[in-house]
Amino acid sequence: MRIGFHGAADTVTGSRHLVGIGGKQILLDCGMFQGYKALRERNWAPPSPALMQADAVVLSHAHLDHSGWLPVLVKHGWRGEIIATPATRDLAAVLLLDSAHLQEEDARRANKYGYSRHEKALPLYTKADALKASARIRAVEPGQTFKIGEVAARLTPVGHLLGACAISLEHRKQTLVFSGDLGRSVDLLMPPPQKLTRADVLLVESTYGNRWHPQEDASARLADIIRQTVQRGGSVLLPAFAVGRAQALLLVLQRLKRAGEIPASLPIFLDSPMAVQATALYQRHHDLLRVPADEVAGLTHGVRLVVTAQESIRSTGLRYPRVVISASGMATGGRVLHHLKAMAPDERHHIVFAGFQVGGSRGAHLVAGDTEVKIHGEYVPVRAAVTHLEAFSGHADCDELMGWLRGFRRAPRQTFVVHGEPAASDALRVRIQDELGWAVRSPGHGTTIEI
Repeated sequence: MRIGFHGAADTVTGSRHLVGIGGKQILLDCGMFQGYKALRERNWAPPSPALMQADAVVLSHAHLDHSGWLPVLVKHGWRGEIIATPATRDLAAVLLLDSAHLQEEDARRANKYGYSRHEKALPLYTKADALKASARIRAVEPGQTFKIGEVAARLTPVGHLLGACAISLEHRKQTLVFSGDLGRSVDLLMPPPQKLTRADVLLVESTYGNRWHPQEDASARLADIIRQTVQRGGSVLLPAFAVGRAQALLLVLQRLKRAGEIPASLPIFLDSPMAVQATALYQRHHDLLRVPADEVAGLTHGVRLVVTAQESIRSTGLRYPRVVISASGMATGGRVLHHLKAMAPDERHHIVFAGFQVGGSRGAHLVAGDTEVKIHGEYVPVRAAVTHLEAFSGHADCDELMGWLRGFRRAPRQTFVVHGEPAASDALRVRIQDELGWAVRSPGHGTTIEI
């Protein structure tokens, strides 16, 4: 067995793990790099010959740092098979098309206003590329064994996001398990991760490998923020991932209204075409959630769904108190940037980030206390209050990661800690070594390891 770590090694984004097993080359995830510029620039490198020779890509889930580089692979001529759960297939189709749209818009805006350092700004990939990639995804039900040559593969639900699964590959009684992103033991929307009991080789994520989720009641804290902001005539902006986080926030806001914790008449805007589509997919796949079907059906009750660009522009100019949910969740792009430009300079407003913020992203800079933020080539002062509610994160924290690992009946021959910032990965590595006594290491980016 050979494993090439082409992403999510030494960093928390760009998940790409190439496994040579049973005469096949299987790429686990095909994600984009996000965050720091040096990482984002990796997205522009053409696929290596090794990646182009992959026989198949198996997706753990649909988030862009796990699926968002598929259109690049496909547009360079890769012709292998893409496999995912039905929910991941449906969500990835929405995410990839939206990602391409944002890139085309960013390139168009950069060329129009002249703030690109290139003679002509180009998108990483186009909507046509995204459509070609998503059309190639074959859906396989969780728990169903499927074959890639002589390799038997299986997807096991792990919470975190609709359709998210760990990936197991088995050949001649040798098993490799990749955790994907593990969800919370108690999550607003998703059931807890299912445990696996056997792996000869294990790849485990470490997003929160050195952190615990706050014990605060995040819903009560959000209600308090909303009440205080509305009382001073301001609005609350919730930058949110369109898939997963937006739906969780809608659930919380609907519950707060029903409980009388926030005004029942308070307008809520969902300004993200992708979030609107994703919410419909959550309602379609409601059987995968831990929330009653009638509550899932009511996520958008009374919510103003903003779809067109013209509606979005009008919504940024509104002066009355409201709550706005808009993508992207780390303020790296999308319509949320227009709301940030309008709201950040006004001290009446409050910007609330709900979930993990990758280092180098606008969200990370804002929660760190930056007093200005660069948007569309210009610096915008930040006078609005900024709060980070990490308890809304969909990622398992370090204790939850260790709890999942303890489900294995015996130690893997080798464990690799991936998908985390260096400090987080190393902290989890030390805990695995000291508490479980396993052979464990954190691979470097670009390394290939024979087992």
